[in-house]
Amino acid sequence: MKDKLARNISLYRKEKGLTQEELAQILGLSFQAVSKWENAQSMPDISLLPLLSATLEVSIDKLLGYTSQDRPISIYEDVYKTQEYYWGTEPNKACYQVLQLMPPTRHLKVLDIGCGEGKDAVFMARNGYEVSALDISDAGIEKTRRLAEKNGVHVNVFKADIQDYRLNTHYDIIFSSGVLNYIKPDFRKEIFDHYKHYTNEGGLHVLNVFVNKPFIAPPPEKESNSYKWHSGELLSHYHDWLIKDSSEVVFDCNSSGIPHKHAMTKLIAQKITVLA
Repeated sequence: MKDKLARNISLYRKEKGLTQEELAQILGLSFQAVSKWENAQSMPDISLLPLLSATLEVSIDKLLGYTSQDRPISIYEDVYKTQEYYWGTEPNKACYQVLQLMPPTRHLKVLDIGCGEGKDAVFMARNGYEVSALDISDAGIEKTRRLAEKNGVHVNVFKADIQDYRLNTHYDIIFSSGVLNYIKPDFRKEIFDHYKHYTNEGGLHVLNVFVNKPFIAPPPEKESNSYKWHSGELLSHYHDWLIKDSSEVVFDCNSSGIPHKHAMTKLIAQKITVLA
């Protein structure tokens, strides 16, 4: 808990635009105290949590790393509760590129960030990868488990918010489709540097993001916590990796029952050992 609290204090302090010294002044402490919290050297006294929560405008539960269970936190929560699979069960085409570029001829660990109903995570587990997957939707997690069971495979699926979840183990492949737009722009560099650090040498990142285009109307879903990317922005985080694919497509979508279009950038990048 100490490490998670440390990350969250730092994350939400920066989100509020406060320095360590400014936060310390509000709390009536020295900035060294805040620095120790954020470095997981100590924890705030329990009596400070209400003021800390109010100052950072985040609940104590979320500050401690617990996601609220009493309200929908994804616009897909209700549609995932149906028997049908909202996104279908056919894997993303990028999954086949993973098979081509890094086939499971040896033990390989995959992390699917924002697995939805599990179609991609289950596909990769069926093909011999050790798969972990996370999502913020309870219904999506349950459907991922059911789909894995139906296919006779295991997926280590768990609930997490990509804004504040951080890895604690290395992976060979990090995969994410359609969810990275929930990361606020100010925190993208820190989060992607973290993902890169926890990727084994030779590992792959296979990702896509929705990008802004002036000739495409905004999607009908009104998501206040979704933040579009710009063309080339995802690629900029991987200037030190080998780029296998960096393409952009415009496609039709009917996910909300209203026909519309999206522009999306795909990136496949490989971590290569730096020569001395």
